[in-house]
Amino acid sequence: MRSFVALLASLPLAAAAQAPAYAHERARIDSLVSAEVASSPIAGLAVAVVKGRDTIVMRGWGFADLENDVAVTPAHVFRIGSITKQFTSAAIMQFVEKGRLSLDDTLGALLLNMPASWRKVTLRQLLNHTSGIPSYTDIGAKWQRRWREDMLPDSLLAFTTADTMNFAPGAKWRYDNTGYVLLGMILDKVTGKPYPKYLEEQFFKPLGLTSTLYCYTQPIIKHRALGYNRVGKQFVNAEYLSMTQPYSAGALCSTVGDLVRWTRALHGGAIVNAASFAQMTMPSGAAAPSHYGFGLSVDSLSGHPRVAHGGGIHGFQSMLAHYPKDSLTVAVLVNSPPAPVDLMATNLARIMFGLPLQGGAMQRVTLTAAQLAPYVGDYPLVLPDGNKLVIHVSANGDKLMAQGEGQGAFELIPYGNHTFGAEFDRTMRLTFEVANGRATKLRLRQGDMETEGARR
Repeated sequence: MRSFVALLASLPLAAAAQAPAYAHERARIDSLVSAEVASSPIAGLAVAVVKGRDTIVMRGWGFADLENDVAVTPAHVFRIGSITKQFTSAAIMQFVEKGRLSLDDTLGALLLNMPASWRKVTLRQLLNHTSGIPSYTDIGAKWQRRWREDMLPDSLLAFTTADTMNFAPGAKWRYDNTGYVLLGMILDKVTGKPYPKYLEEQFFKPLGLTSTLYCYTQPIIKHRALGYNRVGKQFVNAEYLSMTQPYSAGALCSTVGDLVRWTRALHGGAIVNAASFAQMTMPSGAAAPSHYGFGLSVDSLSGHPRVAHGGGIHGFQSMLAHYPKDSLTVAVLVNSPPAPVDLMATNLARIMFGLPLQGGAMQRVTLTAAQLAPYVGDYPLVLPDGNKLVIHVSANGDKLMAQGEGQGAFELIPYGNHTFGAEFDRTMRLTFEVANGRATKLRLRQGDMETEGARR
């Protein structure tokens, strides 16, 4: 581990004073986040917006514990879901630097008893989701009915070891939580320590990440935020998930302040060297069209390069984005999905860049079950990376639901003129073409991506 004492001395902490020069931006941020909490609705969230050494905002809104009226503060600890992946990939890259691992090492050489179809998968393909190994989180009820069980990583692999590969290793890109569990198992082997213990010793303690930890359910975690879901606009406690299961793919907890500190260390060379970080943030091969590196997505916002990753796990959503040329870091942690965390984090950056905000609210209309029926069906869409995604649209009483293959279902919000949106991302629009009283095509627009597909 490199020396980073000087680096840490320059980092803003949760208790740091807000920079006085940004009063206008701070007021706009407060207005934006307050409106989101009220309109989404959101039980509670914590936000950090830090530019250079200036802490613009680091505070909480809403409640970390609804039953006891505990208000969110920057000290509250949230599950961060797949933001965990950048910790995992950074730990792997440290061993690549030491020569103990190679990105071309195969899974068959690294771990024993792997299925024959998995053995030629390389470390690089696990890191950038091009392995083709099926993800255990995509298999639906077979996994969901076992959410409450404590499981070792081998048991998680067993969900998909008998399944057909999604594609030949390296041929395509598909997000894969099984791949990141395998990376944790590789770390267990090369370090001789369990993944949670190794990260604590290698990252959390040396970096002073005092509120970042493996998020087991049983231990007492000071300032732990509780997780909620929504039934309509009513909050309910999130369904239980044994935190043994996300493992190295998504099991960490943190605070917005710790995530800022981690981001500065990672981008500042305190975790991996410049060559390793360049590989982590340089999408290649089949991962390039999806802008995915190693546990990090890379794109830009109106000419401002951005390195980011989000997370979603039972009761929580998260987004962590860094704009390296602007020295700007934005962290958003929410304890009540679905919530528009991606849009919120992007709009916080837009405020800092003086750009117009996106995703203004549209007026919801009311449709009867009979009016929703023409949209019901399956719509295969071709994604920018060439993969196909089948959107299954179904009716549930007076609600229209959509579900991507291997993903959770969500309600489609009707806006009229055959156009629908989604509460978790207000940039998303799903527009149907209708002929003779029946939908024939679906057009999906999300952010800068647009695709369409004929009804099957």
